[in-house]
Amino acid sequence: MPPPDLVEPIGLKKGKHLDDLEHKAIDEDEYKPKLKEAQLKLLNLQLELAESRNSLVVVFEGPDAAGKGGSIKRVTERLDPRLLRVHSVVKPTQEEYQHNYLWRFWQKLPPYGQIAIFDRSWYGRVLVERIEGFATEKEWKRAYQEINEFERLLTEDGAIIVKIYMHISKDEQLFRFKRREADPLKHWKITDEDWRNRKKWDEHNNAAEDMFDKTSTEATPWNVIPANFKWFARVKTVKIVVDALESVKLRKS
Repeated sequence: MPPPDLVEPIGLKKGKHLDDLEHKAIDEDEYKPKLKEAQLKLLNLQLELAESRNSLVVVFEGPDAAGKGGSIKRVTERLDPRLLRVHSVVKPTQEEYQHNYLWRFWQKLPPYGQIAIFDRSWYGRVLVERIEGFATEKEWKRAYQEINEFERLLTEDGAIIVKIYMHISKDEQLFRFKRREADPLKHWKITDEDWRNRKKWDEHNNAAEDMFDKTSTEATPWNVIPANFKWFARVKTVKIVVDALESVKLRKS
């Protein structure tokens, strides 16, 4: 099988790095109507998807506190919850350790007509597992091809895969970490692991940029969102999912 056609990630200009991203803001009076409009489009598209032999898989990656959870909420809050699942991916269970790293994701893929959203995903193999040494160099280097083939199999079977990487500046992450620590209602969101990951900021960025170079394909490109300003990032996220669904001719069930 020939290798997939690789493309540049959407939103990250050639020769630029993640920390070079320009972060844009929108006003509240602009945010609310734009979000509502995009969410309504997404709801109507979900109902069309439900009558098809396609599925939608949305993958979120990015540094801690980048706003993945908030954006996932805006994607899902107006949709029919019976037709979607959100999976928050944490470290593998003991049983999952006994299988290939992709095994646990197969069980979470959506049936035809439905949506699955992954808050972190199989890309952990080439991100955190690479950085922390949970995968050997041979294993994570091999994973780029394995993931491309995995996604090609899914798309050829009718899956629409949307890959979103949300990025914030290091200063913005520090601000959000401190705010979480000071808020009793959000204190659970910050852990010692978050602070430890922050010390390897450059390593995580380099791993993400390698991931874009090797797994942003014509069929499943990466969308990179500058996310320092939450309202902009949330509207952008919903619009990316809308555009992906609108660009595909759904298969009749």
